[in-house]
Amino acid sequence: MSLKSVIGHWLAVRTVKRESRKAAHGPANQQRVFDQLVARGASSQFGRDHGLRAGMTHAEFCATVPIRDYEKLKPWVDRAVNGESDILWPGDPLYFCKTSGTTSGAKFIPITRESMSNHINSARNALLHYIANSGSAQLLDGKMMFIQGSPVLHRTHGGTPLGRLSGIVAHHIPRYLQSNRLPSMASNSVEPWEAKIEAIVEETKDEDMRLISGIPSWVQNYFERLLEVTGARNVREVFPNLELFVYGGVAFSPYRERFRDLIGSDVRSVELFPASEGFFAYQDELESTGLRLNVDEGIFFEFIPASEYFEETPSRLTLGQVELGVQYALVVTSNAGLWAYDVGDTVKFTSVKPYRLVVTGRIKHFTSAFGEHVIAEEVEGALYDALARFGGAVAEFHVAPQVNPDAGLPYHEWFIEFTEGPEDEEAFAAAVNAGVVERNPYYKDLMTGGILRPAELTQVKRGTFNVAMASLGKLGGQNKPPRLANGRDFAVALEKSMIA
Repeated sequence: MSLKSVIGHWLAVRTVKRESRKAAHGPANQQRVFDQLVARGASSQFGRDHGLRAGMTHAEFCATVPIRDYEKLKPWVDRAVNGESDILWPGDPLYFCKTSGTTSGAKFIPITRESMSNHINSARNALLHYIANSGSAQLLDGKMMFIQGSPVLHRTHGGTPLGRLSGIVAHHIPRYLQSNRLPSMASNSVEPWEAKIEAIVEETKDEDMRLISGIPSWVQNYFERLLEVTGARNVREVFPNLELFVYGGVAFSPYRERFRDLIGSDVRSVELFPASEGFFAYQDELESTGLRLNVDEGIFFEFIPASEYFEETPSRLTLGQVELGVQYALVVTSNAGLWAYDVGDTVKFTSVKPYRLVVTGRIKHFTSAFGEHVIAEEVEGALYDALARFGGAVAEFHVAPQVNPDAGLPYHEWFIEFTEGPEDEEAFAAAVNAGVVERNPYYKDLMTGGILRPAELTQVKRGTFNVAMASLGKLGGQNKPPRLANGRDFAVALEKSMIA
């Protein structure tokens, strides 16, 4: 065991003890974070506009600070982007994180000096929890790869550095990990995505890889190209000491079987819940059924019951008020200068001692053209059960409504890019449909009431999702194909890519 791994294990044990003490007092820590935020934010322009002050209660905060998505917060963001100081938070942002997904195009999410540590510390703590729980720090003796967005930074009109979240974070990797970290800045900066994967494969194929991190679909893309270049039967032949896969952004279950085939065996995994708006939670136990919420990292959380989300004045619950198994929309206030900000994710708590949750989807990413409101957790669960029953492995999938078919009743259309097809495609499609019926009572009523016919499966050839994403300018980096839609915009992109 090297000196680095000995120190790493000692640091891991200390970190687990410290973070466990914080987690044990979640509501109290959240109250303290809230008090700090409203006191500090009072001197910002947003604070003055909304009467923020030290000592205000959560009820007073709710009365004066409405829940806003990016579009509604944009007037203040635009002023900060253009170089005005003290707008959302005292001083100037350290960075703006550029992301996509709004009606007005790109979003610019501020990262401040105070909030930067949340992104760095949370990723570090997740790794240290794994080391402490596994009892081994040997992965520190090999290489660790983070497949991420470009680290190349630009400037806003106001002069603030601007980039993708993972690219920004790449500039803040702790010094003790720099010698182990791959790919290099040069390879990470290659554009477009296909060329970047080629560069990363060439740079890493002869290294002693111990940890690989990234969005599952892009890591899968890397693994497949790695095997093509090396001629190896599986990733284990290339990286015999591969120990850990770290991921976030999408559910891993639909990819698990394909990863097992590519790697040649199972590999331990750690799930993260990072976002441009903050690093919210991470897996703190090897076999945990949820991710432990960061209760003391400069973020105050509110939770809207999903059943009330579209109401004019929904409930805004604090951490101490949540219940197990209930779907909530996530709202955050943070030292990045976000105030009652609607993140767009839905979560469900699996534990309150400590507070652990699972990410169940996007509140506005659903299929509900017929009033069924089918969410990501339901379609992912149905797909996973069908794969377990009939075999096969999936690279990507997308569910969209077919409201006006050429003939017959409307239906849900599942576009699936298989890496390995199921034994019985017709039975597989029926099982997927039955799985959604089992999980969603509204969908069940529509099926039994003769409003919808069973879902139909449209297989697409390998690479179709990449072509569709490229056609929309969203291939690679942190971009993820949408799992669900309430319309057919992405379905049309897939159909055009199939023809191409």
